[in-house]
Formats: sequence, structure tokens, C-alpha cells
Amino acid sequence: MQSANSLTRRTVLAGAAATAAMATFMPRALAENERIKKAVKFGMVGIKGSVKDKFALVKKLGFDGIELDAPSGLDKDEVLAARDEVGLPIHGVVNSVHWRKTLSDANPEVRAEGVKGLETAIRDCKLYGGSTVLLVPAVVNGRVSYKQAYERSQAEIKKVLPLAAELEITIAIENVWNNFLLSPLEAARYLDELESPWVGWYLDIGNIVRYGWPKDWVEALGKRLKKLDIKDFSRKKSNDEGLWKGFQADIGDGDGDWAELNKALAAIDWTGWGTAEVRGGDEARLTEIAKRMDDVYART
Repeated sequence: MQSANSLTRRTVLAGAAATAAMATFMPRALAENERIKKAVKFGMVGIKGSVKDKFALVKKLGFDGIELDAPSGLDKDEVLAARDEVGLPIHGVVNSVHWRKTLSDANPEVRAEGVKGLETAIRDCKLYGGSTVLLVPAVVNGRVSYKQAYERSQAEIKKVLPLAAELEITIAIENVWNNFLLSPLEAARYLDELESPWVGWYLDIGNIVRYGWPKDWVEALGKRLKKLDIKDFSRKKSNDEGLWKGFQADIGDGDGDWAELNKALAAIDWTGWGTAEVRGGDEARLTEIAKRMDDVYART
């Protein structure tokens, strides 16, 4: 029979060990805040090597997944083998033709090519085991009016919705500097008018800061919000040095207002993927990105 002092000592040691283990894992738990997973775009992985080598580095650095472009020149069998051997999920794809073959183009043949590109992206996403295709739906400029962009893009997206529903892949509209869907209320309306659960929103944090506040978009979009692009933007650098210089603020150093964003996400009980979309690079650079993502995910 053990003495009371022996039991007490073992209890203390066990408690200390548990505390040490908790300290080891606490930054990770807090960083994810049990809500946001951490991913990178494949094109950000700036090392030489195979797809598997790049996936392995991303996994090693603590990222939960990766996002690819589609259509792309990658060998699909190589991608699937890398995914399975490394154990790194491909959570979605970015439509690689939506800027060149816009769904709002005045030429119906160009729009048809855009639809084909979107369909290919949806099929590739399904093959990879992802859940979303990021889509820039339209571009407003001197040749395409706002009304035309709105009506044409909705009409083209509707053509693809049966395939999205069949394969259970969400078309996730992203806010970009395309002079279109500039208000979160309008964005919500645009989605609702498509009358499908297979469309949603891909919120780019840095892109919003130029003309709004990310938390407002989260509040307005609610459950329509599917995923996040993680980057920052400095209004001061943009004002002082030129518009695009605002993106030179790295994650956490700009006006993303991450604490308020986290509160807004918590208020709608949102969970999902956050994918860095910043300057990539070698292992050291990707390590820095991972740490910066952990930091902004944990801000309160």
C-alpha cells in the first residue's frame, strides 16, 4: 500500500506533466480558436522539388491544408498521391480562368469559355476532395456596366449550379478589386437571388480594408460565409505611398482589425478554412506566415 505522501507526490507530478503538455499545445489551440483552420495557396510554396516535397513542407510547418488552382498544369495523379502520402488535405481550388474569361464579358463566346473553366474547376475540386471553387464572378469597367456584370454573371453561374449540386461543391464568390459587389448587403442579395445552397462567399480580409471593415461583411453574410483569404492592408501606406502599397503590410501589421473580425466570426458561430494569400517563399518565409496567422487568429 502506498503512503499518502507518495500519492500526493505522484499527483503533483502528474499535474505538472499535464500542465506542461497543455502549455505545449495551447498556442495551437488558441491560434485556431477552435474555429479557423490554417492553409496556404500552392503557388506560395517557393521551394524546388516535387508536389509531394511542397506538400510535406506545408504539413511540417503546421498548416492544416492547401489550396490549388484549377484548371492547372499539375499532374492530377501526382497531386492525389502527394495528398495521400503526406496527409495534407486540399480544401479547395481557385478558378484560374475567371480574370481572362470573365462571366460578365460582352462576348457570349468568352462567357461560355468561362463557364467551361468553372466546370473544370468544380470537377477538379471534387477529385481532390475539396469543398469550394473560389470565383471572381464579374468585372465592371468602361466596357461592361454594373448592371450588365450583375445580370450576365448570375445567368452564367446558374448554368453551372446543377453540376455544383451534383458534385456537392460550393461556388464561393470572392470580393476583389473588380468594381463589383462593393457592399456586404448587396453581396448577400446577389447570393440569395441565385437560390442555391451551392453558392457562398469567400471573404478576402485585405481586399475589404480598402473600402470597408471585415467585421461588417461577416455580420451581413452570416452563414453565407464559407471561407477566408488571410492577408492585410495598410490604409496609411496606401494613402501615403500609393494604392497598391497597402498590401505591403504583412498579416497582422495592417488595418484588418483582427480582434473585431474574430468576435464577428464567433458571434455567428463560424468555423472553416482561412488561407494565406500573401508573398510566399522558402521554409523561413512560410514559417513566418504560419506564426502570423496564429497571432491574428488568437487576437481578442
